[in-house]
Amino acid sequence: MRCPFCGHIDTQVKDSRPAEEHVSIRRRRFCPACGGRFTTYERVQLRDLVVIKSNGRREDFDRDKLERSIRIALQKRPIEPERVDQMISGIVRRLESMGETDIPSKQIGEIVMETLARIDTVAYVRFASVYKNFQAADDFDKFVSELRPGATLAEK
Repeated sequence: MRCPFCGHIDTQVKDSRPAEEHVSIRRRRFCPACGGRFTTYERVQLRDLVVIKSNGRREDFDRDKLERSIRIALQKRPIEPERVDQMISGIVRRLESMGETDIPSKQIGEIVMETLARIDTVAYVRFASVYKNFQAADDFDKFVSELRPGATLAEK
């Protein structure tokens, strides 16, 4: 593993332990060249996934990008970090087990929304507002009224 500080390619593992409920391995590393210490995480990857964007562009699936968007939606919500990690790992496992290497971004967005809807309604609406590209308050009103048929934001 290359040292992130000096670029030396021969770093040493000082400590390894299971992380994220045995889904990954956390390794503490040491660089003999500069003395830097850093942490890496190792996860099982069943296959290389490719995301097909709505404009047809293809890009490699990025777990970190998925995690950032979910954490933004869940920001300041009372959800434990471990639960978020489990949710992300579950989504990735679901994508990897679909049998396809090419996955439309729309399908990923739908899976994330479905998962967020079960965990936190506010995060679900936040994610949906970006995913569905809400442009005005009326978009929120319509979306929330679909969540609770027969009620609108103005009636509450």
